[in-house]
Amino acid sequence: MTTRRKFLTTAGVGAAAALAAPSQIKAQAPIKWRLQTYSGAPLGAHVIKPQIEAFNAAANGEMEIELYYADQLVPTDELFRAMQNGTLDAVQSDDATMASPVDISDFGGYFPFSTKFSLDLPVLFERYGLNEIWAEAYGEVENVTWLSAGAWDPLHIFTVNKPIRSLADMAGLRVFGVPTAGRFLSRYGLIPVTVPWEDVEVAMQTGELDGVAWCGFTEAYEVGWADICNYALLNNVTGAWCGSYFVNSESWAKVPPHLQQLYRSTIDQSHYYRQVWYWGGEANLRVNGGKLEHTTIPQEEWNTVVADAEGFWDELASRSPRAAKVIDIFKEYTEIMEKAGTPYRCQS
Repeated sequence: MTTRRKFLTTAGVGAAAALAAPSQIKAQAPIKWRLQTYSGAPLGAHVIKPQIEAFNAAANGEMEIELYYADQLVPTDELFRAMQNGTLDAVQSDDATMASPVDISDFGGYFPFSTKFSLDLPVLFERYGLNEIWAEAYGEVENVTWLSAGAWDPLHIFTVNKPIRSLADMAGLRVFGVPTAGRFLSRYGLIPVTVPWEDVEVAMQTGELDGVAWCGFTEAYEVGWADICNYALLNNVTGAWCGSYFVNSESWAKVPPHLQQLYRSTIDQSHYYRQVWYWGGEANLRVNGGKLEHTTIPQEEWNTVVADAEGFWDELASRSPRAAKVIDIFKEYTEIMEKAGTPYRCQS
């Protein structure tokens, strides 16, 4: 009898503990992150919001990411420092726009003629060694971890009042854009201007800006810039914007492995979503958009821009052995794609 009573008592305690365990786990406060993206809210609805919503739903209350858009918590050019010091737990941006202190930062964003199509970029990272180079570079930076890069849209120039039909037409145009491409285009008289993302529309309406060299057709229509601009230059400087996901290393270390994997998986999901959204949008809006007059610089004249890019590449390669390695990869990849021909590269 005593033995049976002891067994029942012990079993009751064990059952109570087992029943209490789940509620105790749920009572623990979820991990809270603050992530800021480079993009404003209209664009962010496509380039990151679906990923964050998917992660929060799948995290099942264990973790929650609060999403902030361009300049909401910190100015875009302070994203890196804010992430490094823990003001932000994570960032989505290109390296150049947020002034990353690494010798490969100029290759983030739009690097002239490094890609022809959006699929080129993930292939360069996954198959040609850029993943390892980016991980190595950021591995040397205190408290910042680089996770993944993906492709966005091609770079076109959209102008309000002045069409571009020759290189000479670029002279004096004040445009909002990303740093590396802007620096390259400035040799043709284009003037890169930096304003907060949310102020771009008003700046074009007031004449402070003559246009944008920031995106492709999909974004220009999505965020409303196609309603203000009248002209779109079809000659594009590169085939894809290179954007990345970064995290504060201390914040990342506090995330359990299964949630780290979930975060990486939703990043991959985001990369896929953008590939489809941009690729389909670029073609459809060129044909059916109807808001912009399309202009072109004659191919013979544009070929001089392509040739100038070779010198720009060599200039950046001289900055460090690692930058030179990136340029060597770009050159190798370009050569392979050109030899492969259609559909990898169109043959004239």
